[in-house]
Amino acid sequence: MEFKQLTETDGNGIREMSGLATGIVRDYYDPIIGKAQNDYMLDRFQSVAGITDQLRHGYRYYFVREDGRDIGFLAFYPREDHMYLSKLYLRGEERGKGRAREILDFVAGKAREEGLSAIELNVNKRNPTVRIYEKLGFRIKRAEKNDIGSGFYMDDYVFRLEW
Repeated sequence: MEFKQLTETDGNGIREMSGLATGIVRDYYDPIIGKAQNDYMLDRFQSVAGITDQLRHGYRYYFVREDGRDIGFLAFYPREDHMYLSKLYLRGEERGKGRAREILDFVAGKAREEGLSAIELNVNKRNPTVRIYEKLGFRIKRAEKNDIGSGFYMDDYVFRLEW
């Protein structure tokens, strides 16, 4: 597995990332949060403009690749004493193959390089990956409901993995 970092100046890469993210997230999240909210979130966070803005604000986006093909993506950034994992998504056919541990090891390595002692992330309460994060050693720190605009909310658990 390889991780290719996306840069703010890579317009083609940003467009590729937006297309990849839109396809994966639409497939995965429409059944969980509904098409209307997912469309809103995709436009806000995974559009070319959304990704570009996040890169400008310190997000680190990576293509997850295997054998020369994109199998997923992730994004994270340092926050306080931890690395905040904003996005970790794999194509449907790549899920369930034990890839999450290797991806999280990559993020943990980046966190350790910066002297950070944990990874945190938000997971929708109805997302089946809640069990996977628990299996990987994450613990629920709190529940939170965030207004993201246009009448939509993110109803999440905040997970934390410390070392």
